Amino acid sequence: MIFYDFEVFRYDWLVVLIDLNARKETVIINDPDKLKRFYEEHKGVIWAGYNSRNYDQYILKAILCGFDPKPVNDWIIAEDKPGYRYSSLFREYPLINYDVMPNPPISLKALEAFMGHSIKETSVPFDIDRPLTEAELAETVKYCRHDVEQTVEVWLRRKEDEFDAQMSLVKAFHLPISDIGRTKAQLSAKILGAVQREHNDEFEIEFPPSLRIEKYTEVLNWYKNPLNRDYSKTLELDVAGVPHVFAWGGLHGAIPKYHGEGWFVNVDVASYYPSLMLVYKWLSRNVHDPSKYAEIYHTRLKLKAEKNPMQQPYKIVLNSTYGAMKDKHNAMYDPRQANNVCVGGQLLLLDLIERLEDHCEIIQSNTDGILVKLRRYEDFEMLDDLCWEWEQRTGMRLEFDEFQKVYQKDVNNYIIVPSGPLRDEKGKPRWKCKGAYVKKLSDLDYDLPIVNRAIVNYFLQGISPETTIMECSDLRDFQKVVKVSSKYKYALYSPVITEAKIRDEKGRSKKITRFSGGEVQTDKTFRVFASKDQSKGGIFKVSGKIVKGREKNPEKFGNTPDHCFFINDDVTNLPIPDELDKQYYIDVAWDRLKDFGVER
Repeated sequence: MIFYDFEVFRYDWLVVLIDLNARKETVIINDPDKLKRFYEEHKGVIWAGYNSRNYDQYILKAILCGFDPKPVNDWIIAEDKPGYRYSSLFREYPLINYDVMPNPPISLKALEAFMGHSIKETSVPFDIDRPLTEAELAETVKYCRHDVEQTVEVWLRRKEDEFDAQMSLVKAFHLPISDIGRTKAQLSAKILGAVQREHNDEFEIEFPPSLRIEKYTEVLNWYKNPLNRDYSKTLELDVAGVPHVFAWGGLHGAIPKYHGEGWFVNVDVASYYPSLMLVYKWLSRNVHDPSKYAEIYHTRLKLKAEKNPMQQPYKIVLNSTYGAMKDKHNAMYDPRQANNVCVGGQLLLLDLIERLEDHCEIIQSNTDGILVKLRRYEDFEMLDDLCWEWEQRTGMRLEFDEFQKVYQKDVNNYIIVPSGPLRDEKGKPRWKCKGAYVKKLSDLDYDLPIVNRAIVNYFLQGISPETTIMECSDLRDFQKVVKVSSKYKYALYSPVITEAKIRDEKGRSKKITRFSGGEVQTDKTFRVFASKDQSKGGIFKVSGKIVKGREKNPEKFGNTPDHCFFINDDVTNLPIPDELDKQYYIDVAWDRLKDFGVER
């Protein structure tokens, strides 16, 4: 594999290429002939980059075509146009391109920050209007090399879940290796033989013929009403004593700030959306032969039962299909069928809630399942009978997981604790969680980790946030990562903030906040820590917009302390400085626990 990254200026361009197999680096600066030779020698190899699907591959092809890459750069970045539309000549230079960027997208700098690595930006401005000096070229090569090395590291950390999964699709369905560059949804459309068609019946939905809703008919009427055929509209309704929201994107309901102990059962519909597509014939109408989807579905079930890892590519196709039906650029685009799946699915869950609500307590419901609390453990058999009737009538299949404790902020933030060991024999967590406060952390998602860990330790083991936080000795665990988006000009550190009284045009007195001084930052991404030093201020983002004749005040980055310091160098294995204000993190942890209904 070749990992690569281009940097483009008005009068210069360069690329760093790392051949992972040969363990060799190649740097090419303003030399199209050398680049063409390299391409000819390696065009049969997979080229991997970060956002290379949208950017780098088209810079490469532009140079191979003999174009100046700067106009292509501006076409993609400044004008926000797709690279493939710049020139049909790009097709003369095929490339097996693999994009390492996750979906949904996140910047490479943010991932570098999470990993604890250096996130310093180059000091060479990309809008420089002259040829770069030798020193500037050297610094840009260093910066570019760092990004390629970080891309390799991100790829390695996600290889099993992403690259290997993508490769398994290519192999299992005998696709050309060039398809490694397609998204999973694009591959699924190709595997199913979908052909794009126009549809003009987006909201002409149908309800499942097996549906039996007798109590909450208001929900049925809401979806039938033409006035509600708008994706921004929602229906709020108490169901089984729990506030619920019905929408065009799914069902959500939860008892807010709930925590309890007892016999909890999580009732999930197995492979819900794929099952709905098969049973009710809601697969995209752009798929000529739906039996192919059924074959993939049943093959996956057989392989899963055998614990065969080859079930994974079949699972990817099944699970990518719903999202593809909502994507205008995908050959499976069929919004009516997607609406049938989503609305029909939540109505069938509402149907199940009607069957269960008189026999147990509904704690939460979501897109594909319901969490209930039994009044006594012996009631499980009755629950099973009610669910069996629903399964037989609807053609769906339910799975049950038992839990002992539930801590729930809302439907999007909860942790459910099993009885018995917290981990299985392979060391995998047995608890179930969702939401930023309690999610399972990884090196590529490592934001305020000490607060997350303090909350999870409290819920799972009864350890106080003070104990978790005070005993931690790794500075990286206290990092908060923030980034200046394209809507803002730069970041400002530690400005002086004062309150002043003025009179408006009508002579009325009012208070205004004024900012002065502070350090303008050239970096765009920051690793922020709370400081005990009260003389240090916060970190803000500046838009430069003029509002009512004066520049709009800077905005504080969300979830950052009023007094902070930041380290954009590598922080892996750095000891904790005396300046770090651990009490700040303790207070944040307790504030978040309060959102779950836990008092300090």
